[in-house]
Amino acid sequence: MEKQLILNRIKTPDGTILTSYHRHDYKTHVDKNGFEYMVDGGDCYSRYTVNPEAPHEDLCVYSDAPFEVIRASYHRGGRGKDGSQPLTWTPMSEMSNEWLKVCIEYNNERGNEKSFANKMYKKELEYRKENKIMIEDKK
Repeated sequence: MEKQLILNRIKTPDGTILTSYHRHDYKTHVDKNGFEYMVDGGDCYSRYTVNPEAPHEDLCVYSDAPFEVIRASYHRGGRGKDGSQPLTWTPMSEMSNEWLKVCIEYNNERGNEKSFANKMYKKELEYRKENKIMIEDKK
């Protein structure tokens, strides 16, 4: 099985971290060195523009990383329980147990029960069970 991109991220010379969370999530930054940096593609593909005269640090994470790294790197977008909040991206390691279960149900209802996301959510729930971790929904 080909390794899956989990987190599409670079660090520019001035320390700015650019993260693309989903396909066509195009992010740019003009670094203190005057060069423009770009990252795009989310977890579908990694596309970036950097200047060879000013190197960047590749912070991408792939599915062959240790699970402790994956769980902190795999993100889910959300707009709050009622769907009216601004979009935020939460690492899987910080999602509530209930949110993980709802995501699995959502994917199952849409015929995506064997999706990479569902495999990750199920693995996270197993990891929490083995490590006695319970994260409640925020009030």
